[in-house]
Amino acid sequence: MTDERCPWCGDTPIYVAYHDDEWGVPEHDSGKLFAMLLLEGFQAGLSWITVLKKRAHYMEVMDGLAPEKIALYDEAKVEALLADPGIIRNKLKVRGAVKNAKAFLALEESPGAFSELLWGFTGGKTLDNGFRTMAEVPASTPESDAMSKALKKLGFTFVGSTICYAFMQAVGMVNDHLVTCPRYRELGGKVGAP
Repeated sequence: MTDERCPWCGDTPIYVAYHDDEWGVPEHDSGKLFAMLLLEGFQAGLSWITVLKKRAHYMEVMDGLAPEKIALYDEAKVEALLADPGIIRNKLKVRGAVKNAKAFLALEESPGAFSELLWGFTGGKTLDNGFRTMAEVPASTPESDAMSKALKKLGFTFVGSTICYAFMQAVGMVNDHLVTCPRYRELGGKVGAP
């Protein structure tokens, strides 16, 4: 077995750093999970590297992606964001971020509720897929289908099953590093899993 980084990140430095340091690392903090879900929603229909390159600017102009602040955005703030070339200026996505922040706050009345809900779809643990090729990696799974359905019922938007699965990969709910990638084992993957 050769130790080769997952091929999806190519050799672009920002993408390689994201793959090596963030992607697939289990995250349980509700606020950080919310921020990543928002970014995954902004990515819909685009490549992840597009969002990755704009992430720092999102953090700057959208109050660190803090739900308690985004939930209070008024029409003037929304219009200011839609005029900002540093973000993805999609009306539905920007308004959806406000809607999602409100849905998050309604759910997060008890601290950790958002994290508990999301991790509940994997039984509270990382699912180790043990894929050998990119062709094996699915776009969605029964778990992401269930997550999508639950989030929509709670009032979230831009949470289709494909977005939810990409989110699950990003926050370590699934270990989808290929078994030939050093990060697979570093993140607890067992060759021969599941």
